[in-house]
Amino acid sequence: MNWKEIKVSEDNSQFIHNNKPVFKRFTEVLKFHEPGIAAVSDTSGWYHINVTGEAIYLQRYRRTFGFYQKRAAVIEEDKWFHIDVDGKPLYEDKYAFAGNFQYGRCVVRDINGSYFYIDAAGKRISEKNYRYAGDYKDNYACVMLTDGSYKHIDKSGNFIYDPSFNDLGVYHKGFAIAKDENGWFHIDIKGNGVYLERYAFVEPFYNGCALVQKFDGSKIIIDEQGKCIHCL
Repeated sequence: MNWKEIKVSEDNSQFIHNNKPVFKRFTEVLKFHEPGIAAVSDTSGWYHINVTGEAIYLQRYRRTFGFYQKRAAVIEEDKWFHIDVDGKPLYEDKYAFAGNFQYGRCVVRDINGSYFYIDAAGKRISEKNYRYAGDYKDNYACVMLTDGSYKHIDKSGNFIYDPSFNDLGVYHKGFAIAKDENGWFHIDIKGNGVYLERYAFVEPFYNGCALVQKFDGSKIIIDEQGKCIHCL
């Protein structure tokens, strides 16, 4: 059975293949991820199953999540960590939160509330701590610094530009949404605004267009140069 063809039922309690239920009914299921493993829960707790519906290990957790780059975050009591596809812990440390691996990097939060990144072996990629940090996307991650401002970092933990922002989103096709003291706008990969206008809210670009809301409440569609191409 091809795991990519296995879907989750509408009530999130079963898996569907060729429009028919497969395996048993669970309390809750999450979709299959590479290499063909899914997180499920029943009366015994949370664990992972393979494409035949069998548990891949004996351990049960308070919560399990999907595999990303063959690593999955799990919660044992109140401690978070990652396991490999054999169900073995990747490292000895335990955290207050653990994200998903992307580009061989993953964000975690320690018991003191600091966020930082670990590599595929569970080692810190740098000594930098953040007030908040998100998953990597398109090779970069968005972080909140200790002073409350935001920047983007690369896979080595280095800032990719000089300015900081009041708020920030992830990069998508070379652009990210950002906020300064005057409002929201879009920035390029160098941290430069792609236009002068500021808005009450902006969405990421989709097929070269983005919905933005002016401070008077009206909404328009702009292109990647900031030009209004449609009024709503």
